[in-house]
Amino acid sequence: AAPAAAPAPAAAPAPAVATKAWVKMTTSKGDIIIELDREKAPVSVDNFLGYVKKGQYDGTVFHRVIKDFMIQGGGFDKTMTEKPTGSPIKNEGMNGLSNKRGTIAMARTMDPNSATAQFYINVVDNPMLDSRPNRPGYAVFGKVVDGMAVADQIRSVPTGQKMANGRGGAGPMGDVPMETVEIIKVIEIPAPAAK
Repeated sequence: AAPAAAPAPAAAPAPAVATKAWVKMTTSKGDIIIELDREKAPVSVDNFLGYVKKGQYDGTVFHRVIKDFMIQGGGFDKTMTEKPTGSPIKNEGMNGLSNKRGTIAMARTMDPNSATAQFYINVVDNPMLDSRPNRPGYAVFGKVVDGMAVADQIRSVPTGQKMANGRGGAGPMGDVPMETVEIIKVIEIPAPAAK
């Protein structure tokens, strides 16, 4: 009788894509460490990390700060000129993550699927920004795990109007910090040590 064939070697399992990633956002006010949730918001996380790897956020500013709402950045440089971006992404607002204090979400226009590079950090709970049936909200894709005190410093800066040069042309923009709050650099980092 012919010898039994050796069992075929098992295929190597596909490398699992990490469900979490972390970035360190170095600002002129200090560092903010953000945990990104790829499991719940894969499109938003990969989009954000793509911009991080390209250095898109380095030298940008928090251009919209509303003390009891959120701090928004990632779109304008220190001269208040909007930076070019890649294509817009699909809105992942129905992922079950809520716009609670300390979460990071994608900023967008009135078009639900218009987010590109701009993001915001919620400095209070903002449930009205969450998606509901027939009402697309704003997609949360991570949370601040260290440095919320820095976000709180940023939310407290005096704001006013500055001239901005955006995609829709030049004009005055409101809620702009009068003192430039720079995002010096954003880099991906290994998992931070648990506190």
